[in-house]
Amino acid sequence: MYKKNMNRKTLLSSLWIFVTFNYLYCDLIGLMDASLLRQYLTGKVERMEINERFLLYAAILMEIPISMVLLSRILPEKPNAWANIIAAFIKTVVMIITLFVGKPTEYYWFFACIEILTTVFIFVFAVKWLREFSSPLTAS
Repeated sequence: MYKKNMNRKTLLSSLWIFVTFNYLYCDLIGLMDASLLRQYLTGKVERMEINERFLLYAAILMEIPISMVLLSRILPEKPNAWANIIAAFIKTVVMIITLFVGKPTEYYWFFACIEILTTVFIFVFAVKWLREFSSPLTAS
């Protein structure tokens, strides 16, 4: 998938765009799910209260991949690799945890698998990139 002549920053930014669209479209489909929509309207989904604080935390979690689209393009290489490692780790862990909250739907599992695989790929890719900075064989 990755070619040596491909810009790492562009690839990472593109992956964050891809995963963000998956997060958003999964949420959009959730709004079309009649049983979930009824729960949203009551303010409780799977015994979770959807209040202002919950929505703030959700906004912060969504800001991570949105910010990474930009940060992957503008940060210098080493901080860029670290930012991608941290963001991908957080998003992967959060997505895995969401699979154990309530009873995920089939479409949620579908999107979650794509999202988790993408953020794991970002994590591994960024770790390999970071290791190149300490490799004695890497030309500066």
